[in-house]
Amino acid sequence: MEVTKQHQVHGGALSYLKHDSVSTGTPMTLSVFTPPGDGPFPVLIWLSGLTCTEDNFTTKAGAYAAAVEHGLIIVAPDTSPRGEGVADDPAYDLGQGAGFYVDATETPWAPHFRMETYVTDELIALIDAEFPTTGARGISGHSMGGHGALTLALRRPELFRSVSAFAPIASPTRCPWGEKAFTAYLGEDRSEWAKHDAALLMESGAARGRFDDILIDQGDADAFLAEQLKPELLQAAADAVGQTVTIRMQPGYDHSYFFMASFIADHVAFHAARLKA
Repeated sequence: MEVTKQHQVHGGALSYLKHDSVSTGTPMTLSVFTPPGDGPFPVLIWLSGLTCTEDNFTTKAGAYAAAVEHGLIIVAPDTSPRGEGVADDPAYDLGQGAGFYVDATETPWAPHFRMETYVTDELIALIDAEFPTTGARGISGHSMGGHGALTLALRRPELFRSVSAFAPIASPTRCPWGEKAFTAYLGEDRSEWAKHDAALLMESGAARGRFDDILIDQGDADAFLAEQLKPELLQAAADAVGQTVTIRMQPGYDHSYFFMASFIADHVAFHAARLKA
């Protein structure tokens, strides 16, 4: 991996990195924060939302003081492949910046939009090879990235010991963002969509026996709450199968990084408790 820039933060090392991805066939960028000390450290992977790059979480979330306190590496990849020859769309909710953490099967997206494989196979292996990790990892994210965190954890629970989310798209098969993206990336077959819907995965028992709790923070002043996010569908699915999910409705908070910055320390502590157990 090529280091493009580095900073010291709270005594730890923050690196911006670039590498050629086998999964996407493009250069991919990410940030990695490593706390002070020799390690090894558990890893928290953060997945960002629509329109974001690796820089949004890195500069706005304010997570690194908590990462030092609890001794966690935090990895924040970009949200999609980018570059010349990579398919795109004029809309903000499809194409570059809107990978939805799935492996696309449809033209023109399939050659590069393989974000599920990138995160679960390539990125994890790369981080474990290049940084002093314990091999224990959790995953979290916001909005589209919250959808990604939940679905990747439920689809590949052997990879993660903990999962949390901020304002996740809880059931993308039942909201405009998800219906648009899944039609484009996965085609018209809704049975394929269901494999990437956190509420439906939960309802099928995918989380049973895997996670003692799943932490979700949601602002009640979020403009996308009713139409796009629908946390009540995830809660209903969890209740149906006896999975503990803690959904904290935060009064007055919206969809912005100000919301995440207010509660990110809680999430870092949540993951640390499980990754160090």
